[in-house]
Amino acid sequence: MPVHKVLVVGGGITGSVLCLALAQRGAEVELVEISPQWFGVGHGITLQGNALKALRSVGVLDRVLKRAVPFDLMRLRRADGGLITELPTPHTGGPDLPSTAGALRSDLQDALCEAVRAHGVTVRLGLSVGRLDQAPGHVDVTFTDGSTGRYDLVVGADGVNSATRALIGLPQRPRPVGMSIFRVVAARPPEMDCAEVYYGGPRFKAGYSPISPDQCYAYLLDENLDASLVGPRAPLAVLRERGAGYGGTWGRVLDALAPDTAVDHRWIEALFVDGDWYRGRVLVVGDAAHACPPLIAQGAAMCMEDAVLLAELVTGGEQLPRALAGFMARRLPRVRMVLENSLRLAEWEIHPGTPGADPARIMSETLDSLTAAA
Repeated sequence: MPVHKVLVVGGGITGSVLCLALAQRGAEVELVEISPQWFGVGHGITLQGNALKALRSVGVLDRVLKRAVPFDLMRLRRADGGLITELPTPHTGGPDLPSTAGALRSDLQDALCEAVRAHGVTVRLGLSVGRLDQAPGHVDVTFTDGSTGRYDLVVGADGVNSATRALIGLPQRPRPVGMSIFRVVAARPPEMDCAEVYYGGPRFKAGYSPISPDQCYAYLLDENLDASLVGPRAPLAVLRERGAGYGGTWGRVLDALAPDTAVDHRWIEALFVDGDWYRGRVLVVGDAAHACPPLIAQGAAMCMEDAVLLAELVTGGEQLPRALAGFMARRLPRVRMVLENSLRLAEWEIHPGTPGADPARIMSETLDSLTAAA
């Protein structure tokens, strides 16, 4: 029989989309989130067409697009702001959707949170899973507050440092790629109408995307700096120092940042469970199973695709083992391709001048291949 009662661990983008997709197909869904508060946080996010397609399938796209900024091309610029080229971006979600939209991550998460509650999902905050006991037809879960529950399926959507992944014995752990990212939300200059990336400067690259009518998401890709700088309140002075040497609109955005601007700084990590993401009736999806450098802007899209497809297959007519095997057959090659190409781009950024390096080709080929259904 298809599953009916499902526990989703983690209330981020992946877990929220999964809850919606399952509830819309008639499943009884419970969500546990380790944070005691559940609302949108974070900086900007780039949503490619296939991510927009997933959001449309769970009914939240219209709300997200009310504040997001859709666009259909990317500009490549030199460090001084001079134009290198314009690249139309493929419509990975189909011709009826924008190829890309920039959004404030908190706007996206707020829309998902509201929809999850509206669909009758039971949401429990401030706890996670402490123990899993599997039987042929169910999973008994002991939560970190001592309560228990029985489910047909447990899905860990609890991020790159997933506790669920460890509980089911998957040994993979995230590893540093060798680059870090500074991120800020800033005022959007009037001329900013699409994503732009600046090459040839003192760091790996700088860029930005418009994310609302009056805001943009700006970032700087750098080497891994001291770990003490990692966190949501990195010193603005460090970003100013590291970002010196980039002109054009990016330079003006940096110069205009207020002294109290929140600067997020993270080492970029990669993770890939190359094999089945499940053991029995428990599996991991999204960043808990695969995480890649943000160089193709497909991280969120891959997570949302996981969620929508998994809900479709496990609530269909097939037995769970067959449904999960079918899920892996469709997801593993697609996710592997995105991850490998993202890591290749990262290597080319870290080691400029690599023979045969052609970032524009890899990005275009990757997005072109993703126009096929997930």
